[in-house]
Amino acid sequence: MMGRMEGKVAFVTGAGRGQGRAHAIRLAEEGADIVALDILENLEDMPYPMATEADRTETISAVEALGRRIIFEKADIRDLERLHEVAAQGIAEFGHIDVLVANAGAGTSAISYEMSEDTFTAVVDSFLTGTWRTIRAVAPHMIEAGRGGSIILISSIAGLVAIPNMAHYVAAKHGVTGLMKACAIELGPFDIRVNAVHPSNVNTPMIQNPAIRGVWSGNPAATDEEIIPVMSSMHILDTPWMEPVDISHAVLWLASDEARYVTGSSLPVDAGALAPFTIPHGTFGTDIQEAS
Repeated sequence: MMGRMEGKVAFVTGAGRGQGRAHAIRLAEEGADIVALDILENLEDMPYPMATEADRTETISAVEALGRRIIFEKADIRDLERLHEVAAQGIAEFGHIDVLVANAGAGTSAISYEMSEDTFTAVVDSFLTGTWRTIRAVAPHMIEAGRGGSIILISSIAGLVAIPNMAHYVAAKHGVTGLMKACAIELGPFDIRVNAVHPSNVNTPMIQNPAIRGVWSGNPAATDEEIIPVMSSMHILDTPWMEPVDISHAVLWLASDEARYVTGSSLPVDAGALAPFTIPHGTFGTDIQEAS
């Protein structure tokens, strides 16, 4: 039985670990060959370490174990020239690129009126301008190939609503949402669809670090026992966070022909985090049982 991505090539940024790795593997499971990249070095002032060479090796092994081919280059999405080089390598190796998953980015937390200009600029340059650079490097190859395609931008619930202590991240992710809508219009004549996925908390180092735990609990040293109820309270469904593959399932659908008429759309995968009113976990069902 053929997979949903058989004969296609996917370009995935931030593929060293976390969501990026999960997206690459999920697409490979359905038959895609992969062009991957990651910065593979730590960034100044980031509250958590970036992916490593060992992470790159693990991603490569996972894709190759599925019988798919992969190119995995060290590259920074803040470097447009380098992105052009990686895209050209992908074309030289595979002949075309059909899917782009713009996933890479690195962020911090800070109060808007206290953060430095460098902090604000670094996050916007990574998440927003880096996403545009990735599209700029890959989309012309997709147009030239004449095969259509799918571009999936990994935004966030912060691309649809505000989150405190993360104004730079909120601004960048709202920008990604607007970028998606504009690119969907511009690339539609080439049968290239552009959509955004908006996750809530995902179980990756970007969430599992003291800075983010401090944002949500007021205690950067909060234990799992302390942080899980706080982060679960964000969601309708009783979970503090989702696994990367939960987002990858949405990415796969948008990349596949099953979503061939879906473009310019925002797809939340958020366990209900965007709902304005929720019922505290463990109370409503108990009340019903008691009433009956």
